[in-house]
Amino acid sequence: MRGEKEPLRYLALGDSYTIGTGASDGSHAWPSIIASRLGAELTNPAVNGYTTLDLIRDELPYLDRVRPDVVSILIGVNDLVQGRSAERYRESLARIYDAAAVAASQVAAVSIPTWSYVPAAADFGGREQVELLTRAFNEVARDQANTRGFAWVDIGPASTSGVGTPGWIAADRLHPGDAQYAAWAEVIWAAIRPLWVPSGPG
Repeated sequence: MRGEKEPLRYLALGDSYTIGTGASDGSHAWPSIIASRLGAELTNPAVNGYTTLDLIRDELPYLDRVRPDVVSILIGVNDLVQGRSAERYRESLARIYDAAAVAASQVAAVSIPTWSYVPAAADFGGREQVELLTRAFNEVARDQANTRGFAWVDIGPASTSGVGTPGWIAADRLHPGDAQYAAWAEVIWAAIRPLWVPSGPG
């Protein structure tokens, strides 16, 4: 049994959106913001460009290594851009969600953000195609999360809330900047705080 003063162990699984690609430094990645507010020990093995299959191979072993209390999962955009079908995504995502459900007492599943408006979306079929596929993949993730009783966090509205403001999109014309990651963190924090924060004052 863990001591009362031991911090929560937080494992953040995902891809570039979880590692914080585009942020000015790691402290601006949304899992770092969440971990700071939780007073949690963060392990973030996310890797730029990873699909669900990559996560299964390289990140799921951290469930046994870290033995986390809480887990967040944001994965899927690279499956989408690499042409995997929603059904194939469902199969591999189910493996990830099942493993997390066994390993941690609380799991938050975070949606793929809205990114159809970024300049780089033109390289992946354009706005309408990106919107269509993102919606389909998020429906899969939401359904799988709800089936397992995970907290489902839709960051779509937050990801468009500051479009046009300086620094909202990173210099690569694809990833979020610090301000957008901060906006995601607010939405994610609002969803997980009632579940993840130990009862007591504060």
